Amino acid sequence: MDFKTSFYNHEAFLMEGALGERLKREYGLMPDKNLALAKHVHSMKGRSALKELWMEYAAIADTYGLPFLAVTPTRRVNRERAGDSGTDVGVIGDNVSFLQRIKGENRGEMYAGGMVGSRGDAYTGRGALTEKESREFHKWELDQFGEAGVDFLYAGLIPTFPEAAGLAAAMAETGIPYIISFTIRNNGTLIDGTPICDAISQIDNRVSVPPICYMTNCVHPRIAYEALSQSFHDKALLKRRFLGIQANTAQLSYEELDDAKELLTSEPEALAEAMMALKEICSLKIYGGCCGTDGRHMREIARRL
Repeated sequence: MDFKTSFYNHEAFLMEGALGERLKREYGLMPDKNLALAKHVHSMKGRSALKELWMEYAAIADTYGLPFLAVTPTRRVNRERAGDSGTDVGVIGDNVSFLQRIKGENRGEMYAGGMVGSRGDAYTGRGALTEKESREFHKWELDQFGEAGVDFLYAGLIPTFPEAAGLAAAMAETGIPYIISFTIRNNGTLIDGTPICDAISQIDNRVSVPPICYMTNCVHPRIAYEALSQSFHDKALLKRRFLGIQANTAQLSYEELDDAKELLTSEPEALAEAMMALKEICSLKIYGGCCGTDGRHMREIARRL
């Protein structure tokens, strides 16, 4: 079945765990200065490593009867960065083709998403676009994802409301189901100070086709719990529309994580327990991992689901 139908027919999905950290730590693969993780698809070692990680996560999902979501590692790819890389303007299509091939080899239910990121810094909002700029700027990536044939679109680590709104408008025009995932603070706002519920309701009300759901990336579930528990939030809206997390294993702010000299992690049981607690606030459907996670964490989350 297609992703949209599957989303409304399943109670839970397992999303991939960390890629970038594991590629660096376990395989010695460093991100490209312009295209970051997306460049790995152009080397045999990179393709082999990506395949191993995705197949590990997919096998965990299959073991526990959960549909699996994976996204292309293209968050840092945009028309500026691809242009700076010379011959790599086709890197989006190459990543989609490779991920779709992994999907074809996976025996369980799997969906391949195309990941778009903010133009500027995902953790500070520096260099973020206005709504109009965002709608125009991100069309370059979205057109290529549409041509390459992704199952869904995924805007990850979006720190500011204007860029998120512009992205949503551009994504809505593609006709492909899409998800908006914010970077959030424990005070209940996006990085630019927009309350999470305000961002959700405004985007829902101003785009022709709203996102399938909203979620958050690169944050510990206890920080997400604190953020979503703020009294000014519309709890019914959160319950209905905020449906996923790709969680960090360290309960630290973005600033603290940025300054960390080594990997900060926690035990799988503790992370899974904190993620399950989020169900008290929202009807979580998408459970994924970010910094510090590996197969052990994703297996414990899947087991509890």
